[in-house]
Amino acid sequence: MKRNKIVAMACLFLLGICGTIQAQKKEVKTYIPWSNGKLKVDEGGHYLKHENGTPFFWLGETGWLMPERLDRDEVEYYLEQCSKKGFNVIQIMVMNTIPAINVYGQWALPDGFNFKGIDKKGVYGYWDHMDYIIRTAEKKGLYIGMVCVWGSPVQKGLINEKEAQAYGKFLGERYKDNPNIIWFMGGDIRGDVHSAVWNTLAKSIKAVDKNHLMTYHPRGRTMSGTWFNNESWLDFNMFQSGHRRYGQRFGDGDYTIQENTEEDNWRFVEKSLALTPLKPVLDGEPAYEEIPQGLHNPNEPLWTANDVRRYAYWSVFAGSFGHTYGHNSIMQMLKNGVGGAYGAIKPWYDALKDPGINQMKYLKNLMLTFPFFDRVPDQSVISGTNGERYERVVATRGQDYLLVYNYTNRPVQIDLTKISGAKKKAWWYSPVNGQLEYAGEFDNKVTEFIQESGYRAGNDKVLIVIDTSKEYVKQDWTSLPDAQEKWTK
Repeated sequence: MKRNKIVAMACLFLLGICGTIQAQKKEVKTYIPWSNGKLKVDEGGHYLKHENGTPFFWLGETGWLMPERLDRDEVEYYLEQCSKKGFNVIQIMVMNTIPAINVYGQWALPDGFNFKGIDKKGVYGYWDHMDYIIRTAEKKGLYIGMVCVWGSPVQKGLINEKEAQAYGKFLGERYKDNPNIIWFMGGDIRGDVHSAVWNTLAKSIKAVDKNHLMTYHPRGRTMSGTWFNNESWLDFNMFQSGHRRYGQRFGDGDYTIQENTEEDNWRFVEKSLALTPLKPVLDGEPAYEEIPQGLHNPNEPLWTANDVRRYAYWSVFAGSFGHTYGHNSIMQMLKNGVGGAYGAIKPWYDALKDPGINQMKYLKNLMLTFPFFDRVPDQSVISGTNGERYERVVATRGQDYLLVYNYTNRPVQIDLTKISGAKKKAWWYSPVNGQLEYAGEFDNKVTEFIQESGYRAGNDKVLIVIDTSKEYVKQDWTSLPDAQEKWTK
């Protein structure tokens, strides 16, 4: 009898362990976005969605040098951390230069642009490692934004049209069936520099691969729509707002924007959305966390988490379909034995703990909380004269909700009649930690809103206002639940 009791207790103990394991498995379940079908541009031309209608909010991270500098274990760790932080697109340089070599000492082009014998038996080659990166990302629900070749070797004439055609055919055939690919032409280069190479490369991929979207990553302070908006291969536009602060002109010849608007990335959104045909747009490279203002001089002040939040909310509220974040140390995968550029000294794995990279998920969750495809930028929500530079308040709304981003937390006059409802409820939302604070119920009129924590740069808040007949946010919530689950039920 005693033995049976011990056996029974042991079985219960094992059942308890199994139950705990099952619970743990449930907690770490990975969201696989392409289970909703391929990505496509929505009918309105503003956003991306999956084939079954599920919205896709792009939250990108720049892991530019991952293919060359990280080994398999490091790749797995980095991608796992990105997934946990809410990112869903990892932007990489497939080849940073020509010739390119990776951490295993393997060359990308051992026979030039002849790919016939690229896979050698018994050799873990450059493209085997690229395959591993893409498959590992797939397991973690991450898209890989493939910058086929960075702009600088193209500018130096290291790839011609014939070679671009062969390279594009190779890439398209190798990765057309991977579900998690997004193609990038360009790479920090103007589109009118060797544009024939970019067009040839893009068309060669598209001729083989009908499954994946494609864009162009331009030089700082420029946008892809300037050169390629009418190209059939360009599915959505991208701009690079870059790393300069207000007034940091330097007298260079590629300066394409009005002086003293350097940080106003919302201007690129407005300019891109005014193009015909209309295509979705996002900031593919804003100021990076912990990179010097102006980029090249390490003695300049560094961009901070406050700044990367401002760039993100300004761009998205102005009409972008998503946003890409970057960090000085992570984008170059800085580690022991690897020299750092732009004054970076922190290893990439320590930079994963920095505040900005861990705050981006609050933007993605906020945007997925509300009806997605009817959202429009609407500065008429701001009553009276808007501010300039850091005082700029940016508003976006749907039919029955509105969101206002306020970087300095200054008093703002908001026209509540811009959305439906005789009465409105309002909340303050923190881009720093995702916390919600109920602000009260208001009549349908122009109303001044002041959040009492004080006026200062970096004390940024989002004002949420909702028609009282809707329950997108509940009055007693102190944070927003995981909005992705709402779209995947």
